[in-house]
Amino acid sequence: MSVFDDIAEFAATLTPMAALAGLDLGDKTVGVAVSDRMLSVATPLETIRRKKFTLDAARVLEIAAERELGGLILGLPRNMDGSEGARCQSTRAFARNLSRLTDLPITFWDERLSTVAAERALLEADTSRRRRAEVIDHVAAAYILQGALDRLRHMRGAA
Repeated sequence: MSVFDDIAEFAATLTPMAALAGLDLGDKTVGVAVSDRMLSVATPLETIRRKKFTLDAARVLEIAAERELGGLILGLPRNMDGSEGARCQSTRAFARNLSRLTDLPITFWDERLSTVAAERALLEADTSRRRRAEVIDHVAAAYILQGALDRLRHMRGAA
């Protein structure tokens, strides 16, 4: 199983020059963002309407194959005090189940306030309410992925 709690262990398994995807798992949607191959910039890609795990996973893995991704980063929705509740358990279960379908390494990134940050950015960009509802999940996924990319870049600089 290739699910890592420690981002340093995850980083050690990455293929050089392979992009990553960030996922924002919600009850009804999965926001997807992807990085460039240099692992410097996260870009919102799409929002998957959740149906059932097999279909959701199939779309994630289809994106991974199309973009030749080297790993997946799932937003971990911790409580504000840092504890893990039911949503974290659901995210960890998704990661475990997904890891049975792919050899790609999977890790987690603390996503507290990522949706709030995404909403604020969209409001500042004067995005209409309807358009915000359409894009909020994959913009939140980009915030999650960008946080992890920044951490990975910092780790490489310290090495």
